[in-house]
Amino acid sequence: MASEKKNAVSDVGAWAMNVISSVGIIMANKQVMSDKGYAFRFATTLTALHFAVTSLVGFVSAAAGYIPSKHVPFRDLFWFSLISNTSIVGMNLSLMLNSVGFYQIAKLSMIPVVCVLEWVLHSKTYTREVKTAVVVVVMGVGICTVTDVSVNLKGFLAAVVAIVSTSLQQIFIGSLQKKHNIGSFDLLSKTAPIQAASLLLLGPFVDYFLNGRNLLDYNLTTGAIFFIGLSCTLAVFCNISQYLCIGRFSAVSFQVLGHMKTVCVLMLGWLLFDSRLTVRNMLGMVVAVIGMVIYSWAVEVAKASTKLSSTTHIVKDDNFNDEDVSLLKNDIGLQNKTRDIELGK
Repeated sequence: MASEKKNAVSDVGAWAMNVISSVGIIMANKQVMSDKGYAFRFATTLTALHFAVTSLVGFVSAAAGYIPSKHVPFRDLFWFSLISNTSIVGMNLSLMLNSVGFYQIAKLSMIPVVCVLEWVLHSKTYTREVKTAVVVVVMGVGICTVTDVSVNLKGFLAAVVAIVSTSLQQIFIGSLQKKHNIGSFDLLSKTAPIQAASLLLLGPFVDYFLNGRNLLDYNLTTGAIFFIGLSCTLAVFCNISQYLCIGRFSAVSFQVLGHMKTVCVLMLGWLLFDSRLTVRNMLGMVVAVIGMVIYSWAVEVAKASTKLSSTTHIVKDDNFNDEDVSLLKNDIGLQNKTRDIELGK
C-alpha cells in the first residue's frame, strides 16, 4: 500500500510538472513570437534552442553522476529523432497551411490515431468505457477550440504527416524505455543532442520557408533574450515531464490528459491576455473535464478487472479449493515481499 501511494504521488507530480511547464511555455512563447511581444517568429529554431539547452542539462547531469547512462543503439536514437523532428516540422507546416479550426481537428484526431497505431504495433485493445471517455473528451475540446474549418490538399498532407509522426513519437518514447530498460531523463539526454543539431541546421531554412523572414535579420533585444531563455528553461521541464509521463502512462492517457492543458491555456488566455471566453468555450471545457473524469474512472476499472482476472485465474484448476487458493495467494505475497527486501527495491 505504501508503495502504491508513493507511485501515485510520483504520477501526480510528473503530470503536474508537465501541465505547469507546458502551459508556462505556451505563455512564454506567446510573448516571444507575438507581434505585441518580441515578434521572434522562428518556431523551428526556437525548438532547436529548447533541445540544445535540454542537451546541456543532460550532459551536466550525466557528468555529475545524477543520471545513470545505459547504452542505446544509435540506430534507435536516430530513427526516433527523425520521427520527432518530422513531428515538429509537420506541426509547424500544418499550422501555417491550415485554418485554426482544421489545425485543432488534426490535433484532436491524434487520440484515435494513437489508439489505432498501438493496436497495430502492440496489439493493444481498449474497453468500451475508455472508448466512450475518449469520445467525450474529443467532443469537449472540439467545442472549445474548433471554429472555422477550411481544407486544402497541401495543408491536409502536412496535417497527416504531423499526426502520424507525433503519434509514433509518443508511442516510441514508452517502447524505447521498456525495450532498453532506460530511464526517461537518460533517454531524453541521448536523443536531445541529435534533435538539437539537426534542427539548428534545418531550422533557419524551415522558418524562412514558413514566414519569409531571415533569422540573421532579427534584432535581438534584452527582453527577447530573457523570454527566449525563459522558454528554453521551461522546455527542459516540459521535455523531462513528457518522457516521465509517457513512461508512466500510456500514449493514449498522455493525449487525453494533455487536453487539460488546452483548458488551462484557454482560461489563462482569458485571465492574462484578455482573450474572449464565450458560452461555447465554457460548455466545451465542462464536457472535456467530464470526459477526463470518465477516462480516469474507466482506466481504474480496466486495471481492477485485469488484476481480478489474474488473481482468480488459479481457481480454474479443480484441484484447488477456496482455502488452498487463499493460502497460495498469501504465500505468493510473502515471497514477493521477501524478494523485494533482498533486492533493496
